Parts: sequence; C-alpha cells; structure tokens
Amino acid sequence: MIDLRVESRLAAAPDALWQHATSMAGVNFELMPLVRMTHPSDRARLPDAGELPDGVLFRSWLLAFGVLPFDRHALCLRRVGPGMRFDEDSTSWLQRRWIHHRRVEPVAGGARVIDELRIEPRLRIAAPLVRVLVAQLFDHRHRRLRQRFGALTG
Repeated sequence: MIDLRVESRLAAAPDALWQHATSMAGVNFELMPLVRMTHPSDRARLPDAGELPDGVLFRSWLLAFGVLPFDRHALCLRRVGPGMRFDEDSTSWLQRRWIHHRRVEPVAGGARVIDELRIEPRLRIAAPLVRVLVAQLFDHRHRRLRQRFGALTG
C-alpha cells in the first residue's frame, strides 16, 4: 500500500472550499491540464451524506491532458461528513484500491485542505512509479488550490 498526505492552508472561507471540493468542475480545475475526469451530467456535484448510494456512484474515464484515456475509475463514496469531509474507496483498471479522504477545516484567516491517500496498485511492481506520479499529481492539485484561493502564511 502507498500512503500519501498533502495539506494546504488557504485564504478562503471553509464553505467556499467545500463547494469547490464537492463539484466535478472543482475537481477538474485542480487536475487540469494534467488529467480530466469525466462524469455523468447528473453528477456535477458529489451527493450529500443522505444521498449516498451503496456501491459505485459513477464510472469515470481519466484522460491524460484532458483527451487521452488511460484509466477507468469506479468512484465509490463511503461517507460525506460529518463536517466538511468525504471518504472515497474506489477501484480502477490500474488501482486495486484508491482510498482518498479529503477534509476542509477552519483555521484563523481561512481553511486547511487535507488530502490523505492509500493506494494499492494492481501491479505491485508499479508501486514506486504510482507513488511518484500520485504525489506529483496531488502536489499539482494543491498548487492549483493555492493559485485560485491564495495561501495563508504564518
């Protein structure tokens, strides 16, 4: 298993960051121009806690540079809330298990966004490459968050 954690302190209201984090437009803003996730038109936002289906929420193509399919992701949310958090436990063609927890927490002057990941590649030999690529992708996502919302200093 690969364990990663990325955190940013942002100069934005927690509610604004949560609205961003739970919209596919927000997800794709963070991922682009490296990756884009497709989604059904009725899933432009992640569901609230009371609306979570059992099993797969939707299937998504992951598109390198927004155009080249490289993976098929079966998105499963296990929990949304309490508070501003979601717990994803998904699978894909490349990842046997993709566990992603995102939390948005209030801090003085803004909010902290924390992403914690636990990934099990289908091919164990790919684990070192997956670790590097996912770490770079989430570093990129947090750079994009700081660009859009501003970073807190101090």
